Amino acid sequence: MQKLTINGQDHEVDVPADMPLLWVLRDVLGMTGTKYGCGIAQCGVCTVHLDGRAVRSCVLPVSAVAGKPVTTIEAIDQTPVGQSVQKAWLEHEVVQCGYCQSGQIMSAVALLTEHPKANDEQIVTAMSGNMCRCATYTRIRAAIKSVSQA
Repeated sequence: MQKLTINGQDHEVDVPADMPLLWVLRDVLGMTGTKYGCGIAQCGVCTVHLDGRAVRSCVLPVSAVAGKPVTTIEAIDQTPVGQSVQKAWLEHEVVQCGYCQSGQIMSAVALLTEHPKANDEQIVTAMSGNMCRCATYTRIRAAIKSVSQA
């Protein structure tokens, strides 16, 4: 039995300790906002926050998150930074297909929480691990920059 705190709520799940957090979120808890992409932590689609830091949930064993707060895209609007990023995403019309966007937003919020006035280099570095098949990178960077300048 694994005890987890996800989006401020406690959960007990009967899963193997080595089950990736992504599958616990999606298949056990029904939180489908976090997506599966590559399965090897390279694309960033599955990004969630663990103790406020952006992590890849597809390779993170559920046992590694016990006792630490996990935040998913479902709760990102509960912070001022999360609200600002979501608003900027709409204003800059970032989304095309939308599949990668939950991971993109999670990475952007982690960056702006740590570096509220992030510069171009910090934005590019923080977002370099997130892939977008629609190639909306220019709009993603513009949306993040607008939040950092607000």
